[in-house]
Amino acid sequence: MNKSNKGSGSSPAGEGSLFPIRTVSTVTGVNAITLRAWERRYGLIKPERTESGHRLYSQEQIDLIQRVTELLEKGVPISQVKQKLAAEKAGAVSRESPDSTGAEDQWQIYQRRMFNAVLRFDPSALDAVYNESLSLYPVDLVTRQLIVPLLRLLGERWKTETGAIAEEHFFGIYLRNKLGARLHHHATQNKGPLIITACLPGEFHEVGLMLFSLAALDLGFRVVLLGANLPLRELQVPVSRTEAAAVVLSGSITFGADQFQADLQNALNQLKVPVFIGGEASIRYRDQIVASGAHPLGTDVSAALKRIAQTINQTIDD
Repeated sequence: MNKSNKGSGSSPAGEGSLFPIRTVSTVTGVNAITLRAWERRYGLIKPERTESGHRLYSQEQIDLIQRVTELLEKGVPISQVKQKLAAEKAGAVSRESPDSTGAEDQWQIYQRRMFNAVLRFDPSALDAVYNESLSLYPVDLVTRQLIVPLLRLLGERWKTETGAIAEEHFFGIYLRNKLGARLHHHATQNKGPLIITACLPGEFHEVGLMLFSLAALDLGFRVVLLGANLPLRELQVPVSRTEAAAVVLSGSITFGADQFQADLQNALNQLKVPVFIGGEASIRYRDQIVASGAHPLGTDVSAALKRIAQTINQTIDD
């Protein structure tokens, strides 16, 4: 781990320790691009610099980044975070006081802009909103507050609106292309634990899995993405041919609980690594998953990644 030349302690958590941006991204869940944007555009963080220009962050700054994330989770617009922090420091407001900053306004604006772009079948407009949101907010927050609600809205329109199927297909293809490019870019850079990700048998909607895989890559994991509708018996091959530390499966479909448990148990008997299951299926079939020896993750990507890291007992900082 890089240290400044000011004589920091030997312990990673020691007083005076300084941490490189990759470590800070891993600890906080905020990617490096976003951290730089918070620094340059909003003056929220002021890291020290090495002689070669690399950013180094203190524990106090890491705590500040985590507080910024908390405020964003509550819906405080990024443009108002600095003012909110200053008020907290001055004791003008409590950290626990309700926020009255137009809690969902920014996300509603993003959602409306993306939705209108979908209605116009306009990939350039989609790009503008998606890239802007990712430059300012952690990827898991963009996923929860923007992408997932929009996917849900487009799915609901199938029932009542002419052309809604085409709209959802357009957005789905856009996301697969966009996420695929980002996944490919990240895949050659990381050095953390490797996880294999795939959709459960019968699950053909892979956007959710791709969003999870991207969040994992942003935290330093390496990912082998196998995509939609993977037979469980096929898992043994990629696990045996790689340095996989875990397998993550995802799905939202409904299937026979008893047969699912039996198939999952058979697959686990052949594997030597932990198997995690996320998505709606992990809630609906939690008992069967636990009984088979796998780990249910639910639908919260951030919490799921933390649990995976804890279970495999590895850090994701190289």
